[in-house]
Amino acid sequence: MFNAWWGVLFVFTNFAFFLICYRFFGKYGLYAWIGVMTVVANIQVVKTIEMLGIVMTLGNTANATLFLTTDLLNEKYGAREARRAVWFGFFTLIMTTVIMQMALIFTPQTGDLAQQSLEQIFGLMPRIAAGSLTAYFVSQFLDVKLFSLVKAKYGKKNQLWIRSNLSTGISQLADSFVFCMIAFGGFYTWDIWFQIFMTTYAVKLIVSVASTPFLYWARSFRVRQFDHTDETAANQP
Repeated sequence: MFNAWWGVLFVFTNFAFFLICYRFFGKYGLYAWIGVMTVVANIQVVKTIEMLGIVMTLGNTANATLFLTTDLLNEKYGAREARRAVWFGFFTLIMTTVIMQMALIFTPQTGDLAQQSLEQIFGLMPRIAAGSLTAYFVSQFLDVKLFSLVKAKYGKKNQLWIRSNLSTGISQLADSFVFCMIAFGGFYTWDIWFQIFMTTYAVKLIVSVASTPFLYWARSFRVRQFDHTDETAANQP
């Protein structure tokens, strides 16, 4: 039961930091959030926990905030900015994967304490890494596209929850399916695979629905937009 209550606090802490990041750093804060949480989600996914009798991996909350971020970018700044953020997150994930794989090849000093732990975290099977990258790429661009389509049909501000939850729900279904198919297809029997797929999707969907009030809250923020004028002023003697 501890994991359940701690999980609630964990989810709200993630959402709180998301709001703080956007409130103080505006659009650039959302880009930073995308970059950080794509890496965090793939670090947390290597840890498994049991919650309410269900075994799951961490990383679902971080993953849900990525959809929250692209939805907010799409809502306030347009689909172009949301797509750019997805590309930035994809680049961040590839960059981190390559650099950390290279770091693991170094021969550690005798008595080194970090190598084994780093290997456990970053030394993922190639199919796990491939599944994560492919699922991120497919689901995030799908989310941006669906959000834009629904926004065109339901343009009123009080319909934000429709376009957000509909686009995210479908996109996370694709995310879970692609990841589980690449990472676990053929590794487990199909009944076990289906359980992993459904529980992964269910947890992501629940967290995403819970994020809806935070999306409305973030949309109401009046944040400072940094531009070239700020940069010019900063460079003046």
